[in-house]
Amino acid sequence: MEMTADQARALRMASLLLRSDAGDRPTTVAGVVSWFGAMQAQDLNSVLWSLGIRLPGSTEADVQAALERREALRTWPMRGTVHLVPARDARWMVEVLGARALAATTTRRAALGLDVAAAERAVDVLGKALSGGGRLTRAQCLRVLNEAGIDTSGQRGYHLLWYASQRGVTCIAPNIGSEQTFVLLDEWVPDPRRPDRDEALGIIAGRYFRSHGPATRDDLARWVGMTVTDARRGIAVAGDALERVTVEGREMLVGAGASVPGGRYGDVVALPGFDEYLLGFKDRSLFLADEHRQAICPGGNGVFQPTIAQAGRVVATWRRAPGKNRAAVQVKALTRITTTGRREVERALEPYARFVGGPLVVAFG
Repeated sequence: MEMTADQARALRMASLLLRSDAGDRPTTVAGVVSWFGAMQAQDLNSVLWSLGIRLPGSTEADVQAALERREALRTWPMRGTVHLVPARDARWMVEVLGARALAATTTRRAALGLDVAAAERAVDVLGKALSGGGRLTRAQCLRVLNEAGIDTSGQRGYHLLWYASQRGVTCIAPNIGSEQTFVLLDEWVPDPRRPDRDEALGIIAGRYFRSHGPATRDDLARWVGMTVTDARRGIAVAGDALERVTVEGREMLVGAGASVPGGRYGDVVALPGFDEYLLGFKDRSLFLADEHRQAICPGGNGVFQPTIAQAGRVVATWRRAPGKNRAAVQVKALTRITTTGRREVERALEPYARFVGGPLVVAFG
């Protein structure tokens, strides 16, 4: 199948569950996370809205309750970065997809004044502290480590908490208030799926192109943090679950049965900063103009701003301004937005206001 860039954007927005006419779509947190396979989740508020925008009519409390029911969980399965993943898939994802990140920690540990023995001792201490259904906040975990004589000053504490989850011993449970908590992965999810390595590569490739396609093999490799060899293997194992398409002369992959949506391509959506919309691709040129890159990720520091997209293209950034009991939003246009366009942006932000539970106030800058 051949398609234009406009058609590719429309199909990709449908794959990302961001078109209002997407048809059959997941209706639960578990369904959305399973559709993607993994969702960027280093910022909790961002991933809550990433789910909310894909579950029309849901509220922040609804999503948090689903996470408390263990419909999905947060851990470090890929690229050493926090993602939300299907709960029963967390173990194999950490073991198979997180292996490269874990193997690359020697230099980082040395810079922190740690060695493997100290890291493994921290894993053992945390494992015992959490055993039997324990659930500790980040501060409590660090206190337990310090009381065991393990120095958590500087960045050591974060690294040791990361290491324990990367080893598949702990995972991140829902917050208690504003505090992150940790539990034992085997206790939180006692019945994990256990595909072999080849099957695991095929599963993640199939889910990636189903939820992000059209996309390239290099996009997959970057998203997972895997080698190109493993990306090729995953695509081969996925087999008939994938189809090849050509986007203005460039070969890409989509989930089997995907087709270009009909109707208008002008949907306007308000996305969080850390969303699969941009972070799910190595090549973001289909959605993001070169001249807007600096506005989206100032200084290339890895902190992505929330975006307004129209017909799949970034047209503005937005942020929630401080204020209680209201959703006050500041919008900064990156392209010319007409009066009609402003009304469309406001309408796109209304679901966010309902999600967080406050009246919407929009200012354009």
